[in-house]
Amino acid sequence: MATIENHVVRDLVALEGGASCAEAARLMSERGIGAIAVRDGGRVVGVVTERDLVARVLAEGLRPELPIRQAMRTDVPLVTPSTTELDCTALMRDHTTRHLLVAERGEVVGIISMRDVIRLMLDEKEWLIGQLHTFIDGRDFPAAAAG
Repeated sequence: MATIENHVVRDLVALEGGASCAEAARLMSERGIGAIAVRDGGRVVGVVTERDLVARVLAEGLRPELPIRQAMRTDVPLVTPSTTELDCTALMRDHTTRHLLVAERGEVVGIISMRDVIRLMLDEKEWLIGQLHTFIDGRDFPAAAAG
């Protein structure tokens, strides 16, 4: 079973908690991302996502100048790079989130999205299909060809 280690986005995009929701939305749009880490004094304390901005700000009639610390989620689970894709999907399902923060030695070092996990799962399935084709065709198995 594959781990998420090679799929973690380590170039973590983050804003301080006092930044506005409008600023977060602009940054997400510019970078083509769906989530931004929220910092308090340099330490990551939560995540704000496109979905959060819609459900917690716009749908509630709040102003875009609202600080992101008031729209962020603090209940997003932390995972490590050695977490498997199946564990990530279970956490995403159980916590109703599409993003997980990745930590090493107690410090957030990256983020992984549902899209990243799905890509990992598809890559793993394609590799397995290739191995099965090789086995069925008998290539790279000299002992099987001799029998």
